Amino acid sequence: MTTDTARIYVWDPALRFFHWLLAGSFFTTYLAEGEWMSVHSWAGYLIVLLLGFRLLWGLLGPRHARFGDFVKDPLTVVRYTGAVLRGQATRYIGHNPAGGAMVVVLLLMLLLTTLSGMALYGADAWRGPLVWLMKGLPEGAIEALEEIHEFAANATLVLVGVHIAGVFWESLLHRENLVRSMITGWKRT
Repeated sequence: MTTDTARIYVWDPALRFFHWLLAGSFFTTYLAEGEWMSVHSWAGYLIVLLLGFRLLWGLLGPRHARFGDFVKDPLTVVRYTGAVLRGQATRYIGHNPAGGAMVVVLLLMLLLTTLSGMALYGADAWRGPLVWLMKGLPEGAIEALEEIHEFAANATLVLVGVHIAGVFWESLLHRENLVRSMITGWKRT
């Protein structure tokens, strides 16, 4: 670890609370599937609310929470990822280009997971906010929704694993504890 003690406040409390609550909600929905459908559903609804918050915070929040600060073009993301794999990546105070891309992909995959789950709940159990739209759907369509929901949930789990691996790799590469910074809000300058 570096002896540099200069720090900068990067992650605001709302963003950090969102991050950890979203992680907890996702794992709750993933593990509560089946027997605990009520818990699964309510945690899924919480995810939808959190996604709405993150959209607003990405537009109106502080600098490093804004999409404009970390969403980069695909070529920049590919070049940065290559530099990371070579151990030559530039350090960013906020999200790096690969991290920014991961944020966007995770949010979109969570949106697909929750919307397909709500549609499935409405079609199969005749419950939830989309029951008025989904009730009476043919069995084949219900099965397709189930496949989409399951794929999206499993893909999200894989993305979370890649995200965690990226956080640890970047922590080693830049000799800083990125998990601690998402808890405290502070990073070294």
